[in-house]
Amino acid sequence: MSNNEKQPLVQVNDVCKYFHVGKNADLKAVDHVSFEIYKGETVGLVGESGCGKSTMGRCMIRLYEPTAGEVMYDGKDITKLTAAEQKEFCKKVQMIFQNPYASLNSRMTVKEIVGEGLREHGMSAKDADEKVQELLEIVGLNKDHMSRFPHEFSGGQRQRIGIARALSVSPDFIICDEPISALDVSVQAQVINMLKDLQAERGLTYLFIAHDLSVVKYISDRVIVMYLGTIVETAETEELYGNTLHPYTKALLSAIPEADPDRAKANKRILIKGEIPSPINPKNCCRFAERCSYATERCFNEMPKLREVKPGHKVACHLVEE
Repeated sequence: MSNNEKQPLVQVNDVCKYFHVGKNADLKAVDHVSFEIYKGETVGLVGESGCGKSTMGRCMIRLYEPTAGEVMYDGKDITKLTAAEQKEFCKKVQMIFQNPYASLNSRMTVKEIVGEGLREHGMSAKDADEKVQELLEIVGLNKDHMSRFPHEFSGGQRQRIGIARALSVSPDFIICDEPISALDVSVQAQVINMLKDLQAERGLTYLFIAHDLSVVKYISDRVIVMYLGTIVETAETEELYGNTLHPYTKALLSAIPEADPDRAKANKRILIKGEIPSPINPKNCCRFAERCSYATERCFNEMPKLREVKPGHKVACHLVEE
């Protein structure tokens, strides 16, 4: 059964998240974004720093309340849940945070950090301790680590603790907010492979937020590219990397390091000129126009719509023909 014939697990409908920063001034971190995620898949969400990736992820778990639009999880709008439904939602949806040095409470032991969600949802202390031990073993740690504090661990170990915490309440959907960006390259590979193994074993669904496009290519089934609060292109991974359409996506992909020296010389790096425009009260036109080498007058006067140019491949660009 294709994705088009299935019911999405997560559906983001025209979501906006604005931060009021002054008189008649709004920082539009997320601006009319829509997409869906299907059960069992990994969707990569990529873009430059400040494009709204993490804000979008936080809206999807209600760490931020959307300014407008709706986030549907399993057919229900998460902003309209009852207290009991909200508690159940917290079991089904979890988040792995970007910075393992800041996301763990330095005054709590590993047993307390990983077991907090279990106790909150009614598990006895004895059962919670057994579950914490099991979770630590799953992520490559052991029971001897339970009594230690976060400062006693390396960055990779801390991120494993964060993953164990996210897994503790047996979620179906996990938002991975740049979970490897603060880690050494050798540790990054271990964490990525662990996430893939856990997905295969538990049938997990991921939103994988990152700026490392080579990692996104490896782990994702589909990729969404954001620029200045809007989606500019989305497609299945092989299609996006093999048939890139938006000028911004092309520039991002050209920056991926190439291991083969001959291919590295042959592949010309596309440099994006200028600075990212301010997200405060942006103009109602293509957000990328000021930095695009191909921009026309229409690009500076009209916002392009995200439209499907071939099955599963959508792009927001006036220059791309259907």
